Amino acid sequence: MKFGTDGVRGLAHDELTLAFATRLARAVARAFGTTTVVIGRDTRESGSAFASALAVGFGAENVTVLDLGVAPTPAVAYVCASLDIAGVVISASHNPWHDNGLKVFAPGGEKLTDKQQATVEALLDEHATEQTDDASLTTIGYESGLDGYMNHIVGALEGRSLAGQHIVLDCANGAVSPLAPALFEALGATVSAIHADPDGRNINEACGSTDLTGLQAKVIAVGADLGLAFDGDADRVLAVSNTGEVVDGDTIIALLAIDLAAAGTLVENTVVVTVMTNLGFHRAMHAKGITVDITRVGDRYVLESLGANGWVLGGEQSGHIIYRRFATTGDGMLAGALLADLVQRDERGLDEMRQILQPVPQYLVNVPVAGDAQMALDAMQDEIALCDAELADSGRVLVRASGTEPLLRVMVEADDAARAATITDRLVRAAQIAVS
Repeated sequence: MKFGTDGVRGLAHDELTLAFATRLARAVARAFGTTTVVIGRDTRESGSAFASALAVGFGAENVTVLDLGVAPTPAVAYVCASLDIAGVVISASHNPWHDNGLKVFAPGGEKLTDKQQATVEALLDEHATEQTDDASLTTIGYESGLDGYMNHIVGALEGRSLAGQHIVLDCANGAVSPLAPALFEALGATVSAIHADPDGRNINEACGSTDLTGLQAKVIAVGADLGLAFDGDADRVLAVSNTGEVVDGDTIIALLAIDLAAAGTLVENTVVVTVMTNLGFHRAMHAKGITVDITRVGDRYVLESLGANGWVLGGEQSGHIIYRRFATTGDGMLAGALLADLVQRDERGLDEMRQILQPVPQYLVNVPVAGDAQMALDAMQDEIALCDAELADSGRVLVRASGTEPLLRVMVEADDAARAATITDRLVRAAQIAVS
């Protein structure tokens, strides 16, 4: 297996095996020369087995494992940063329960650079046939690390309270099921939690950031001020307004950027987003005098740009939101808390606030690929160029190979929704021909 946009991911015990996890642990230990690592996992039933397999590999390299147990991805990154150690998260993020994945953090809680990733992959290949004998394992339960992480988020609000605010939390039956309600209650909010009873197989199932219908209904039913939906490992968050309208990552980033700019804390008045970000976002930022830096899809590329330039805020439409002052990676609970704090300080309510961004109609269709996705993409270039030229300044086209799944992702934006839909259909047909 090879690293995708966000680690290694596949069908648990089939594409992604325990033996691979053990090899990966040994490769990570050798790549970073670390003596201690931290691991955490989401609520998938395969998670414990992969945690044990990682421990075997680290033990064979005489590395001590700090085990957070069930923990969100940003909590693992926080411990890595606090202790300056490497870490591994066992999660397939928003994928169904039967998948699992392994995300690696370098010492300090940073996602791997391309060079670091290549080093780990080379070590995996170099020792592909190496046997791991029984090792003396040193695994230490480190659930207390979660307390430090929670306190860190509380501290991000600098003493401000969410008292009087009613928030609905959709925990996706994932890693924040016990944590998110406790965090927002500690911040003073009244909390209604849904999908917070994981059973190993219901993670992301008709819930969380990939399906907001339950959250929308609950927000309206209880008259909440807003709702927050996490994915399985809580490195992303989407929101629902007080009227039940979806507030996506683009809008959350826009609201936070404008707030930071007004406070004079948005470094160089710049925010970082990916090529998938809606054209409406760019227009909203231009109106506020905020510069937008654009990266490839994947929050690790957003992180690279933030780190290289000393900027503080960036993210993705999907809800990966990174505030570098308090985190080294996308953090759903942190971003959710910052959004709730902003709503608390603004008298308009989230439904009115969200209208700062007027999204351009955007269509996104995933086309399954059985063979080489890049070859199929290359075969579509003439049609892509024609469609792009037809839209000119009124929209844009983006077709790309997914970094996490065997898919071609077709995205079209245009001020005219009907025109966008027509061009999307053309490109989807072209994609289906290219992959057949």
